[in-house]
Amino acid sequence: MSEKTPFIKLENVFYSYESDDETVPLPPVLKNINLEIEKGTFVALLGHNGSGKSTLAKLINLILLPTEGRITIDGKDITASEALTEDEVYDVRRKIGMVFQNPDNQLVATVVEEDVAFGPENLGIEPSEIRKRVDDALETVGMSAYKKHSPHQLSGGQKQRIAIAGIIAMMPECIVFDESTAMLDPGGRKEVMNTIEKLNREMGITIILITHNMDEAIKADRVVVINDGVIYMDGTPKEVFSDVQRLRTVGLDVPQVTEVMYELHGMGMPVDYTELDEKKCADALAELLRKKPG
Repeated sequence: MSEKTPFIKLENVFYSYESDDETVPLPPVLKNINLEIEKGTFVALLGHNGSGKSTLAKLINLILLPTEGRITIDGKDITASEALTEDEVYDVRRKIGMVFQNPDNQLVATVVEEDVAFGPENLGIEPSEIRKRVDDALETVGMSAYKKHSPHQLSGGQKQRIAIAGIIAMMPECIVFDESTAMLDPGGRKEVMNTIEKLNREMGITIILITHNMDEAIKADRVVVINDGVIYMDGTPKEVFSDVQRLRTVGLDVPQVTEVMYELHGMGMPVDYTELDEKKCADALAELLRKKPG
């Protein structure tokens, strides 16, 4: 890890949901989580249903507070909120936006530009600044031409990009995407992933992407796998996805390109199944076929 103070830091974090029966406490959903995320990075968070990844996202986004442990955002300990003024707590919590699975749950207005303006208006931003933020946010997600449209008449991918624009207009330093492409068709998923990559690469926004789609996860700088409430794997996409058997042990898939190359490698073909670039893999296979006798 860098010697710099991480943007997000979780130390010995546990979380348990409240039980209906106080005499029988529920087991912790998260157990002794230690995690650091540097500003400007793109982290994919993976895990099977019930692994604790969405709970972790809600802790990072401060929807929930840990049962035990400490969470620090941009150098401020949010779990010790009594040591901060109300304005300081509000300022830190504004740094992290969240985009959910169903864009319809985040669309509140009948006109696209009004929807994008909703968040900044609630922050008390001056009207001329809101106008600029709305225009800039719609330009960023490629939806400027739709600013006078009704959000509910758009496609799923377009709706999700409007939801993202609404978060961008509040100018967070980090955006958590909680399975934000799960309800979209392939075209919509591609649109949203292109937007996510642009936010990270061009605008320097820290991205935390929770996904079941391994082909999305390979676009990240880092992959963190949660299993049964603990951090199971943590590394670059190449490091994580090269350990195919370990991922399969906890019920997770690997990217399609890894699956193909791994099976070919198992058949004795001299291929590198740790390579995640589809074009390089296709070129390698073409070269093998070219050299094949007969």
